Amino acid sequence: MTTAILPAEGVLQNGVFYYPVRVYYEDTDAGGIVYYANYLKFAERARSEFLRALGVNQQKILAEQQAGFVVRSCHIEYLQSAVLDDALTVTCEVAEMGNASTIIKQQICRGDVVLAQIEVKLIFLSLSTHRPTRILPEIKEKFMAIDVGGD
Repeated sequence: MTTAILPAEGVLQNGVFYYPVRVYYEDTDAGGIVYYANYLKFAERARSEFLRALGVNQQKILAEQQAGFVVRSCHIEYLQSAVLDDALTVTCEVAEMGNASTIIKQQICRGDVVLAQIEVKLIFLSLSTHRPTRILPEIKEKFMAIDVGGD
């Protein structure tokens, strides 16, 4: 899927969420190449929009349930560099769904070229105890509706 046809808020299609990102000057280093940590920022934005596309209101959950998703671990493999003004697509796909965690696989692509692959484990954390807690059933249902793997 090309970035040119994506709406700004992204789109969920066949179990994969596609989110467009443009590389700005502020995203690059002195050589005009995207600074390595900014790939993680692009991925975070895509995951937030993915949740929004699923109908998950993170602010409401934080306020009412005192809980939310946090990154437990992250593995990123950089394959090629993005540069100033590149039109990128960041994908999100749920690889596994547990009771208190989920694994999201992401790719950052320029056209058909994969620039980075990311695997993020998210846990659903109680803000009062700072411990993992069960993902709310209504959230889990939304994830499972896109046909994801379970544990």
